[in-house]
Amino acid sequence: MTDPRPMPQAAMVLAAGLGVRMRPLTDHKPKPLVPVAGKPLLDHVLDRLRDAGVDHAVVNVHYLGEQIIDHVKTRSAPAITISDERGLLLGTGGGVVKALPALGDAPFFHINSDTIWIDGVKPNLTRMAEAFDPSIMDALLLLAPTTGSIGYAGRGDFAMAPDGTLRRRGEREVAPFVYAGAAILAPALFTDAPQGEFSLTDLFERAATQGRLHGLRLDGLWMHVGTPDAVATAEAAIAKSTG
Repeated sequence: MTDPRPMPQAAMVLAAGLGVRMRPLTDHKPKPLVPVAGKPLLDHVLDRLRDAGVDHAVVNVHYLGEQIIDHVKTRSAPAITISDERGLLLGTGGGVVKALPALGDAPFFHINSDTIWIDGVKPNLTRMAEAFDPSIMDALLLLAPTTGSIGYAGRGDFAMAPDGTLRRRGEREVAPFVYAGAAILAPALFTDAPQGEFSLTDLFERAATQGRLHGLRLDGLWMHVGTPDAVATAEAAIAKSTG
């Protein structure tokens, strides 16, 4: 029997967005600090990483970033490093490139600060760590069903082959899976990445053409908390799961 693959010990948490669709809740508060079920969105993510045994998280900030910096000051698990983008918003790709020196040389978790899910029998972060194989993957994305996920009404993002490789949805297609905002990324994904502001989607598409973009179906229930109305819906689902 082979040893289980190691849990990534570092994570990048994206907390630099403007939160426009969450207004008016974000008029004076950054979206990662909007409370859901009595806890800021950011703490839902950081607590999940702590419970998975992740030692260190890099949190990037931009809009009202000083509030996030103050919020995480006393946190020790995981230990927090701030990647300050208040002077220039770098996008989902450029933000990671800026943070790479603090993330180390091993694969790391990459999680949106506004993604919430209810785990199934085994925590999804554990399932991801067990499934990630750097010999054949540059990125492993956690995917939720396009239909049945709470708060999501889009057309999906990816189709997944039997071997787990992903193909981006065509312009007129409806794809069966939506990216749930959590991934494991290998530093190799960022080889020859552009400088400055760019979208991580660009690197996902390059990895897909090389057959190195893989997916894992989420076990449980994913909630897309993108608007004020979605907060109440997510809270009801969380209450039902713990009741």
